[in-house]
Amino acid sequence: MGENRTPAVSMTLDDQLCFALYSASRAVTAAYRPVLAELDLTYPQYLVMLALWERTEIPMKELGTVLGMDYGTLSPLLKRLEAAGLLRRERESGDERLLTVSVTEKGAELYGRAARVPGSMGRKYGLTAEAAGQLRELLGELSARLKPESGA
Repeated sequence: MGENRTPAVSMTLDDQLCFALYSASRAVTAAYRPVLAELDLTYPQYLVMLALWERTEIPMKELGTVLGMDYGTLSPLLKRLEAAGLLRRERESGDERLLTVSVTEKGAELYGRAARVPGSMGRKYGLTAEAAGQLRELLGELSARLKPESGA
């Protein structure tokens, strides 16, 4: 071997950032499951409802962008939430391809019950508010760097 050797990099699973992120993501999703079951929501459905509670009404394309979900993932979620009476999907009169998603009265009422979820999950995380904020900021920066349009 020549002198252009790269520094030794650990190839153990536990030393991989990707595995730590994967494990944490699975653990967080699993921790949400029983809390969201009381609301009859799955984790992805909860994310959709959070986005709708912020905006009340949003074009489906924009909702997909906000959530980082493609049409094939988002459409079945919206259909199930609409069947549950939590949201409404309406086609734009000028362009049948455009779909607007809005919260129904039942969906708005669910907000009151869902308002306890962040506090409940915060206690499960066991992080201080400062540590949670720092983690959220780091993960946001990582996500932004890794988005295809960022050129990274």
